[in-house]
Formats: sequence, structure tokens, C-alpha cells
Amino acid sequence: MSSISIIGLGNMAGALAERAIAGGNAVEIIGRDPAKAKELAASLGGATVGTAGTAPAGDIVILAVPYGSAAAVVSEYGDALIGKIVIDITNPVAPDLTGFVTPDGSSGAQEIAKAAPAGAHVVKAFNTLFANVLAAGSAEGRPLDVFIAGDDAQAKAHVSVFIESLGLRPFDAGQLPMARSLENAGLLEMGLTHSLKHTNFALGVNLVS
Repeated sequence: MSSISIIGLGNMAGALAERAIAGGNAVEIIGRDPAKAKELAASLGGATVGTAGTAPAGDIVILAVPYGSAAAVVSEYGDALIGKIVIDITNPVAPDLTGFVTPDGSSGAQEIAKAAPAGAHVVKAFNTLFANVLAAGSAEGRPLDVFIAGDDAQAKAHVSVFIESLGLRPFDAGQLPMARSLENAGLLEMGLTHSLKHTNFALGVNLVS
């Protein structure tokens, strides 16, 4: 199994940590509020607590923070991320949900990759799953689909193994620029919540034989 450091203390951080522990992974919780980090770790059982700003223990570092602070967090850790896989789960959408706050032609993941040191491998994943759906882990008895994008094949293979340990199904969408398409899918889901009035749904792939 994998060694995971989760930076962030919100609902997605908690859902990912819970599934990761259940899947046999070592999980470290990192947050700027030490008391809240300890509280989250204690509620999970089996998670350790890291110190914000120091080198993450995990081989995989999950950025479970708002997009607006993600690049700054990566810059803060700097060379401590060399050799690590950095999973970006953010959706860099504008507050009015009409578009993105990223430069034209780029994606949140690509902007985060610019802030990462050479030797860190940024992979986009989990941005098309709401926290409550991720916590459930399945839809009508089928594993949830997790779409990933990244430039390093070995890093994506490692992330795919991690995703499978959560009881989910990974789909490789291609190189890191494909993160823009995944972020568009995330925006689509946010738009759908206005008509559905809930977040109890997920995008997935039906394989037709």
C-alpha cells in the first residue's frame, strides 16, 4: 500500500483519509491549525499528524486545499516535494461558476505544476467527486470512477494503485493538459447541483461490450 500525506482539513481531506486508512494505507494529516489536525486524525483512527511547512512523510501528497492557496502551499514546501507525487484535487472555478480563474489555455493542475520543484510529479485526480459521494465509495453497487491526468506514467501508475486501494476505479485521461477537461467536468457537476438540488451523483464510465 501507499504512504499518504493529506494537506488540508476539510470534507474532502476527511473522506480521502478515511478511505485511505480503510484501504491499508499509511495516512498523515497536515493542517495549519494543529488542534484541528489532531482532532481529524483522532476521529479517523490510525492517522498521524504532520507539521505544516515541514517535509511531508508520504510518497503521495494530496492537496486538499482551495485552489486559491494550492500553488502557494506547493511553493512553501519547495524542494521537500522532490521525488513525491502531488495529487491536485482542486477545481479552479470562478465564484459565479461561469468559468475558471486560471489563465486561458491552462488548468489548475498545470499552474500548480509550475509552482512545484523539478522532480515532483503533479497528477490531477478526485476533482469530479463530491466529498459525500467519495465517502460512500460506490454508486448503485458499482465502484466510483476516478479520472486522472499527468505527464509521468510511473506516477500515474502509483496513483492508480492507490485509487484501487480505496475501492475505486481509476481511468487515465492522458497528459497533464487533460486536467483542463477534468476541471470542466467538475464545473459541469457544480452546475448540475442547481437543477438536482443535491450532490448525490457522480460522473462515470459505462463500458459497453
